[in-house]
Amino acid sequence: MKNTFKIILVLSMILVGITFSSCDFLNVDSYFMDTMKEDSIFHTKKNADGFLWNTPSLFPDPGAIWGSSYCPGELASDELVARWKSSEFAGLLFTVGEISSENLYSMNIWGNMYKVINRCNEMLVKVNTVPNMTSMEVSQYKAYVHFMRGWAYYLLLQNWGPLLIVGDDIIKSNEPAEYYNKERATYDESVNYVCNEFELAAKYMPNPESIPLSMYGRPTKGTAFALIARLRLQQASPLYNGGTAARQYFGAWTRKSDGVHYVSQEYDPTKWAVAAASCKRVIDMGYYELHIVPANKLTPALPSNVPSEPYPNGAGGIDHFHSYKDMFDGETLPQFNKEFIWAEPVSSNVSNYITHSFARTDGGWGGMSVPQRVVDAYYMVDGSEISHPGAEYPYEPDPLAFNQIAKSFSGYELKTSNVPEMYDNREMRFYASIGFSGCFWTMNSATKTGQNNKQVFYGADQPGGKDGAGNNPNDYTCTGYVPVKYIHPDDAKKDDDKNGRVMAKPFPTIRYAEILLSYVEALNNTEGNITISFPDNYGDLHDITLTRDENEMKKYFNLIRYRAGLPGLTSAQLADKNIMNNVLMKERQIEFFNENQRFYDVRRWGIYTATDKEYWTGMNVEGKFSDKTFYQIVPVNIQVIRDRIAEHKMVWLPINHDELLKVPKMDQNPGWDR
Repeated sequence: MKNTFKIILVLSMILVGITFSSCDFLNVDSYFMDTMKEDSIFHTKKNADGFLWNTPSLFPDPGAIWGSSYCPGELASDELVARWKSSEFAGLLFTVGEISSENLYSMNIWGNMYKVINRCNEMLVKVNTVPNMTSMEVSQYKAYVHFMRGWAYYLLLQNWGPLLIVGDDIIKSNEPAEYYNKERATYDESVNYVCNEFELAAKYMPNPESIPLSMYGRPTKGTAFALIARLRLQQASPLYNGGTAARQYFGAWTRKSDGVHYVSQEYDPTKWAVAAASCKRVIDMGYYELHIVPANKLTPALPSNVPSEPYPNGAGGIDHFHSYKDMFDGETLPQFNKEFIWAEPVSSNVSNYITHSFARTDGGWGGMSVPQRVVDAYYMVDGSEISHPGAEYPYEPDPLAFNQIAKSFSGYELKTSNVPEMYDNREMRFYASIGFSGCFWTMNSATKTGQNNKQVFYGADQPGGKDGAGNNPNDYTCTGYVPVKYIHPDDAKKDDDKNGRVMAKPFPTIRYAEILLSYVEALNNTEGNITISFPDNYGDLHDITLTRDENEMKKYFNLIRYRAGLPGLTSAQLADKNIMNNVLMKERQIEFFNENQRFYDVRRWGIYTATDKEYWTGMNVEGKFSDKTFYQIVPVNIQVIRDRIAEHKMVWLPINHDELLKVPKMDQNPGWDR
């Protein structure tokens, strides 16, 4: 995460031009030892700061979720697929069983994370020796160190599950072998440890409002609290909290020394209350809010069933398309977006990988593909399901029924020419996220005649489809849909004559919408009145009581719905816990599409299954546009879907074989070869 901790800081010349190679936690960090004596690192505040703020260079860019990814990412989820079966797309290889303990490709960040942890352990001890640092400066320094150590463990936890916790030890290379031979913690022990790191960090980290624009990207107290909320929700979820999935996936997985299950097999209802309290603490900071853009003359009228009171009491007065879209495409600067709790202000990975949505003939690679199931998840503009009969805006399931009336709303153009009615009258997040055949691409920065303001079609006989793939037969969408969430109207990829540019893109690691939906989910699953002891913003413990409060659930869930221009929750939805859980699952799928949330959500819910071929459908991309055979919904018939597997072991990655050889007591993740 090279830029996430970005600050304006003049480092000493010894920091300039240094690069780092991967190593495991058993190796001594030799970076500063190679350039100066160890004592010199903490000889001055300037050098100590340099050591601290160089450490984030070892973290991956959180926007690396498509190719060269640090985690399984989007192409290992059920949101996207592509035809590129290569080492660049490790997540795709993961889905077809080509990831092993011998080869994790770009996802093997294990060594670098333990290098960070070892650095942090060193800083926690030696910052006390730095001359001329006040006690408050030392406390804040340690707070950032605890955050970095927590973040390193967090990334390990998300990718590999139960942690190998080294505590505060500074790992040396000259100890007996037994010194390095450790067992893994349980999942609960791991979550508790990481959350404690973030709690320690939050005590002395600044509030978000005190961070100057020049230092945007530094984690804050709110960042620490939000990550705790995410982890506590995961810990309360069925896969990790004694649900059916926990028993199916991990029932036989125990620690050798004491026989304790690595993942709890007993349900603990208090975990939902802890998750709810963790989310509410972020809300009660009173700083974060959902991103909104005021309505203007191009904003469409609301359907009759959507409350028109001014936002947040209703959906009135805002532009629902731009309130969502502008967060991701570069239009709204992240420094001025209070929904982003922690974000990469400029992610080169996002800018690079939108290329895979542009057609080959428009300078892209064209093959990032969205399945029909995701397209159909989006609501109609009045909030009804796509198959809902008698709705004000009925969904037409026949792909051969075409639009008769062109529309323009919020600057978005929906044409009549060969655009199926099933893309009409959809909610605004659909148009902000999904590119379909006949979608209108502005590409405003392209000035060459014919390169901008045009519809792009994906039939096999069209430039945007198979015929336009050029020399690489994989460079076209295999479903008839591409993701456009991060693409700005000015973005253009045709650069053979320098005729086009791409705006800088942020990537949100965690945003306020997640906290709101997580809070509602945690409350929905809280049983009765549960009293817990929970820390406040300063770390002091207080007893608080949580319950399934329908008014609270409605209040915070509807903030998301009204921002999207949709009606709020119904009484029937609120009254039934199971119905509400299904509503929440769908809302998260829509709201966080293409943000690296889905992979983890379906696992924590225990619904990671489904490899049947009908689960993966799309337009008939082998069909032609000219005779309309393209407009048929068919199974996706490509090798990576035919070979796709979904096994219980694929909740986590396998631990690298070499690491297991060094630490014999460390158990491999269940189902993977040692």
